Amino acid sequence: MEWSFRTAEELAVALRAGEVTSEELTDEAIARIERDDKVINAICVPDFDRARAAARGADRARARGEVRPLLGIPVTVKESYNMAGLPTTWGMSQHRDHVPAEDAVQVSRLKAAGAVVLGKTNVPLGLQDIQSFNEIYGTTNNPWDHGRTSGGSSGGSAAALASGFGALSIGSDLAGSLRTPAHFCGIHAHKPTLGLAATRGMVAPPAPPLPVDLDLAVVGPMARTARDLALLLDVMAGPDPLTLGKAYDVTLPPARHRRLCDFRVLIVDEHPLIPTGSAVRAGVNRVADALADGGARVERHTSLLPDLTEAALLYTQLLFSGFVARFPVEAYEQLRARAAGLSADDRSLDAARLRGMVFSHRDWIEANSRRELHRHGWRQLFAEFDAVVCPITPTPAFPHDHNPDPLERRLDIDGVGYPYFDQLVWAGLATMPGLPATAIPAGRASDGLPVGVQLIGPMFEDRTPLRLAELLEQKIGGFQAPK
Repeated sequence: MEWSFRTAEELAVALRAGEVTSEELTDEAIARIERDDKVINAICVPDFDRARAAARGADRARARGEVRPLLGIPVTVKESYNMAGLPTTWGMSQHRDHVPAEDAVQVSRLKAAGAVVLGKTNVPLGLQDIQSFNEIYGTTNNPWDHGRTSGGSSGGSAAALASGFGALSIGSDLAGSLRTPAHFCGIHAHKPTLGLAATRGMVAPPAPPLPVDLDLAVVGPMARTARDLALLLDVMAGPDPLTLGKAYDVTLPPARHRRLCDFRVLIVDEHPLIPTGSAVRAGVNRVADALADGGARVERHTSLLPDLTEAALLYTQLLFSGFVARFPVEAYEQLRARAAGLSADDRSLDAARLRGMVFSHRDWIEANSRRELHRHGWRQLFAEFDAVVCPITPTPAFPHDHNPDPLERRLDIDGVGYPYFDQLVWAGLATMPGLPATAIPAGRASDGLPVGVQLIGPMFEDRTPLRLAELLEQKIGGFQAPK
């Protein structure tokens, strides 16, 4: 029997029943990687010897009667996580020899749960792209169409899962880096509530792995089913044991509802700053129809939705304010001069990016205060709705575009070009206020490419969009392996 595309949940049952060993699962996964990854290029740092040793150890542990949630299950890890003895480069050639001495907290949690780590997956340079390519490890191709991107920055993990290279993976998300690759590759991913899962050790080299509280950025699970997402989130959730973990444990509230007919869902498929492509709009409508058919209350308009333009501009400013924090003084001064020349009436995304790059601390405090008003608005919305269904990006996976100046790249939306980074506004809808968002497959476009949508839920009620994702998977189907 071939196990490569079975769910983690199914593998756990088979392992407990003695139908297969972890060593057999690991050998099969490694053989598939060695056969198929030459064209996908998802696994940039294989760790096969240690994986085989961990698999043998998992089999011995099971024989002793040990029970752990991921015992013996093969997984992958995004390259940006520290793993003792393996390079962590974030795709930056000057750090190709950076080898951390200890595991990131999430890698430690994976191992403690019994997972077998096959290796690390590819990323873009500095994790700052919607594609996954860099000078060290090359380009990761979309398993559905090798001429297209698998997404970024967790594109290697998404491509690995779609290719059957392990049952689970862990990634991170600042600008859709979990959700966009999931959408492009036809898998599931979950961006947790900001602060729910500890991030220590998911740090750019050569910085030390300190237990800092990141703004906007989260770490989260990727899988081929919604139930597997929930399984992995349970392993990942919880504060850093060096800080808040000394005083607190995490107990997430249960999903608001168990049945599809009890959910109240808002559908949002239009954004004032960028159009939604026809393939993605069809995916959103497919989900909306499934919800209505299942008896859910479905609405397409509400006065409670926070202003999308202001949300996108605020997100863009907060996002780009962090990108230039370590720029040389000369470069920063050039940006300040350009920003000073902007018209006060210019409320474009380009202007928001430039203003964000030269934020003062006072500017950031003001932006953060406006963010709190948006969070309050979302709380009011989620008193009336349980989830919001909306796009992740305006299009399915786009062709590789390695123009060294991203500002010159254009995104084709139904034949019309738009600024490359404008597609981030949908990812920012959940990221700016720190809300949980689950990416799910929503069928395929006319050219066969996967299309996904995101289910945004209330803060710290991550189980609500995850449960809705599971119910929709039962209704419209989920992951399909590329032909």
